[in-house]
Amino acid sequence: MRRLAARGAAGDASGVAAPAADRPDRARSPSRRRLIDLYALGDPGVSLPSSDRCTASAGVARRRLNEAEKLSSVQETQVEQLKAARPRGLGHEERGLVLRMARLQPPPWVHTAFLLCILGLVGAIEIPMDLTQPPTITKQSVKDHIVDPRDNILIECEAKGNPAPSFHWTRNSRFFNIAKDPRVSMRRRSGTLVIDFRSGGRPEEYEGEYQCFARNKFGTALSNRIRLQVSKSPLWPKENLDPVVVQEGAPLTLQCNPPPGLPSPVIFWMSSSMEPITQDKRVSQGHNGDLYFSNVMLQDMQTDYSCNARFHFTHTIQQKNPFTLKVLTNHPYNDSSLGNHPDMYSARGVAERTPSFMYPQGTSSSQMVLRGMDLLLECIASGVPTPDIAWYKKGGDLPSDKAKLENFNKALRITNVSEEDSGEYFCLASNKMGSIRHTISVRVKAAPYWLDEPQNLVLAPGEDGRLVCRANGNPKPTVQWMVNGEPLQSAPPNPNREVAGDTIIFRDTQISSRAVYQCNTSNEHGYLLANAFVSVLDVPPRMLSPRNQLIRVILYNRTRLDCPFFGSPIPTLRWFKNGQGSNLDGGNYHVYENGSLEIKMIRKEDQGIYTCVATNILGKAENQVRLEVKDPTRIYRMPEDQVAKKGTTVQLECRVKHDPSLKLTVSWLKDEEPLYIGNRMKKEEDSLTIFGVAERDQGSYTCVASTELDQDLAKAYLTVLGRPDRPRDLELTDLAERSVRLTWIPGDDNNSPITDYVVQFEEDQFQPGVWHDHSKFPGSVNSAVLQLSPYVNYQFRVIAINEVGSSHPSLPSERYRTSGAPPESNPADVKGEGTRKNNMEITWTPMNATSAFGPNLRYIVKWRRRETRDAWNNVTVWGSRYVVGQTPVYVPYEIRVQAENDFGKAPEPETVIGYSGEDFPSAPRRFRVRQPNLETIHLEWDHPEHPNGILIGYTLRYVPFNGTKLGKQMVENFSPNQTKFTVQRADPVSRYRFTLSARTQVGSGEAVTEESPAPPNEAYTNNQADIATQGWFIGLMCAIALLVLILLIVCFIKRSRGGKYPVREKKDVPLGPEDPKEEDGSFDYSDEDNKPLQGSQTSLDGTIKQQESDDSLVDYGEGGEGQFNEDGSFIGQYTVKKDKDETEGNESSEATSPVNAIYSLA
Repeated sequence: MRRLAARGAAGDASGVAAPAADRPDRARSPSRRRLIDLYALGDPGVSLPSSDRCTASAGVARRRLNEAEKLSSVQETQVEQLKAARPRGLGHEERGLVLRMARLQPPPWVHTAFLLCILGLVGAIEIPMDLTQPPTITKQSVKDHIVDPRDNILIECEAKGNPAPSFHWTRNSRFFNIAKDPRVSMRRRSGTLVIDFRSGGRPEEYEGEYQCFARNKFGTALSNRIRLQVSKSPLWPKENLDPVVVQEGAPLTLQCNPPPGLPSPVIFWMSSSMEPITQDKRVSQGHNGDLYFSNVMLQDMQTDYSCNARFHFTHTIQQKNPFTLKVLTNHPYNDSSLGNHPDMYSARGVAERTPSFMYPQGTSSSQMVLRGMDLLLECIASGVPTPDIAWYKKGGDLPSDKAKLENFNKALRITNVSEEDSGEYFCLASNKMGSIRHTISVRVKAAPYWLDEPQNLVLAPGEDGRLVCRANGNPKPTVQWMVNGEPLQSAPPNPNREVAGDTIIFRDTQISSRAVYQCNTSNEHGYLLANAFVSVLDVPPRMLSPRNQLIRVILYNRTRLDCPFFGSPIPTLRWFKNGQGSNLDGGNYHVYENGSLEIKMIRKEDQGIYTCVATNILGKAENQVRLEVKDPTRIYRMPEDQVAKKGTTVQLECRVKHDPSLKLTVSWLKDEEPLYIGNRMKKEEDSLTIFGVAERDQGSYTCVASTELDQDLAKAYLTVLGRPDRPRDLELTDLAERSVRLTWIPGDDNNSPITDYVVQFEEDQFQPGVWHDHSKFPGSVNSAVLQLSPYVNYQFRVIAINEVGSSHPSLPSERYRTSGAPPESNPADVKGEGTRKNNMEITWTPMNATSAFGPNLRYIVKWRRRETRDAWNNVTVWGSRYVVGQTPVYVPYEIRVQAENDFGKAPEPETVIGYSGEDFPSAPRRFRVRQPNLETIHLEWDHPEHPNGILIGYTLRYVPFNGTKLGKQMVENFSPNQTKFTVQRADPVSRYRFTLSARTQVGSGEAVTEESPAPPNEAYTNNQADIATQGWFIGLMCAIALLVLILLIVCFIKRSRGGKYPVREKKDVPLGPEDPKEEDGSFDYSDEDNKPLQGSQTSLDGTIKQQESDDSLVDYGEGGEGQFNEDGSFIGQYTVKKDKDETEGNESSEATSPVNAIYSLA
């Protein structure tokens, strides 16, 4: 954070005048005091007389001095108070305040400017225009007046006086009769000449030296002698230029010799196709317009060279016929890979030589320059290699504040030359072969310049006075006095006037002494002419400023209250405050000779009404000024220096305290220029925010808090961390067969140190235009040795890296090609894989440009069956793949791929195992399904007998089913090593159908299908127990038992009658629920018994709905051969038939069939 010392611009010192409340008629136009303030602030719409300009300039200087000195006094007081309060030393905050006060000390120029203007105000006297006075020149053309021949000629001359002056002109020291020339006229109420060429005429006819005379009855004032010249842009003479023949390495000068123009034209060199000639330390243009070659190279023939002259007034460019070069060389091939290589001269057979000067000639020369002009010294040298130029001053250092090197150090410019810059300068031209020196003796001369310029003199009758005209120059100028445009020696004698060299003394002046005196001081380099009138007046005092002004000032400022007045004799002026009788002078007050009252440090009690009274022997005049004291504007929270990365957001604070009666304006400057608030910036009352910081945002930011009376400034510097600039000037040196040294000049790091450099290369054979990383180096180096591969046409570029990011790549270097060799390696990533079941595709990564090592790169591909050890098959391939056909399914092969170019073969490659194409695998073997309980099902299988490739897994699809009803199909994928799986049953009734297949890259092979076993019919048994507890079921069972008993009785009766039946006799064993049980008490269910009945479904209460007549009783009737006799077998067959008939009649019944229930009990 930086705090600026400059405070107070718009009226700090002398205030801003405002009309009093009782004078509203003057509110619409600014007062003279206000005009002076506006002029001091640089308002382009304000124009003042020369005297008021001095007043305005003095006002600016006074304000700055007042503010700085006020701050100085206040700071001294505050520091003393702090020291008194802290006898042991100042604390941290107090020390900060003292340091800030030290930064606010006024610069020395403020005191100087203030004192000079105060002196000017004392000596300069302005006579009000309503009083009679001699003429004064107010405006005139420059001494050397160059005009455009296409425009009318205007020669300015304006003057003031009372009565208004008349004008006439001389041309070449003779009276210029304007009335006789119809083209010449004079502007009304002015002496300005207008020469009109619209009706014809040649402007050149009016060239010459003009002088304007402004005259009234009190005297004559003169303008400078104005030399009128018409601008000229002559055509270039046509000429045929022969080709310039020069030996390579020799120096060459192409002369321009432009036609003489007025003013001199601007010279530049281009080709005939209007392309600018590239200039560097080897080829450059001199100040005289010639083009100098320190040494000629073969590449200089690639263009021609034409000198161009641009003329200022006509805005035209003339082109000289172009030069063409013919360079004789011992090495006709223009090898661009050498570029600016330091050894390019020896490589091309150019002899190296010591420097010699092309301009200026010899070892010494001299140059004269006028004081205040620019000094330009130039040294252009030839030599091989191109010499470097350095500048020195004998017996001292170059003036660093105004010396600047130009044209690749070949020119030294010193601005605003003074006598101290005279002496001996020398330039040193050197290369590795030696050095040479040229000495230039500089002499500083001077046209006349003022020491004391004569000022207007106003005297009362009988008063004494003097006019002083002092000037200096080299050589010493002479002084000539004139009166009313005539030499003083030719004027009528005046006993009250005495001439003493550069001074005219007036004693007991009378009215007859009124005149305008001219002082002309001249030497061989120029002249100065000044007018000063002597006016003899008898005038009572009068006030020149508006009455009852309001002056607002800032607390603690050094303030000056002006009270401009006039009178002759010169009145005395006194100041009073609030009507008090004592004169204000001394202490905090000081009255200057011009009547201004200075208050050294404004306090609150200084507010009030001040009266100035001017008195001479003819009377007195007075005026009043009302003074208001305002609090100062201060920035109490200042912006801080910040460091930000590109793209981030930055906020600069600026909080201000000010007098509430004044309007505050906060604005921002960037690098001392007004800041444009764009879309990325947001200005608030107390801060400035920058979004998405860019590199162009770096710089100093100044917060300007201002009111109409004062301002405060605080500065902070924003540092933007950006990506580095690209490296430049890449150069290849130490050229070897397999290495080269690359050197570059680092770009600007943009406030973030460079951490790394990445060197990239590009080759134009395999991948032209594609850049590859070559190597990486630390950010501290700018030169590196690069290892190279054979037979590569290299081109390099460098990228700089810092914390923010990477730079743009540098411009590419010259190309450098290495020689060829056999490959040293073979292609990588060799693979053999089948794309079909009867082939094998051999692929590899092709070798790049840095591993090819030679032209016509190709590959020798070999293969054979692994287990057979047959002879190798081979083929030469230029691509990166080869397909072997008619191969068995998935068998291993040995593969070799060897690189070869025109220089030979690479070493023997390694053997790689590849496989021919895969096919679908066979089905998994021994697929087994087990159901250990009602909750889980276990699956197991073995790998396929013929995998036909690499197994990548198994796919299992299974679906639950219950009769004809299918559930949602599930899919599981297993790894190739998994051969077991467990399924969690969703319900205890449904069965599952499983389909299993193996997979290779080709796809899924043959599938095998199995179903899960039927679960134990627990649901059916539970249904029996539930039915048996029902009353209707018990009654039904009793009826059936009765019916069976009746049938048995009928059978016994028939048997007793001797009835025969087509069955064997069996032991009559009654049926009971306990009969099917085994000895261990468990039931024996067959596979068929466990299957759900076709078409049956589970009811809401858990019973099984019977849909068809087929059931397990049929099996009971047919499968009980070991348990029933012949009669029992007959009964079983009969029962089955009967049961079937009855069941068919009850298919639609929801209840369980009684007949089925009987058979269930049997």
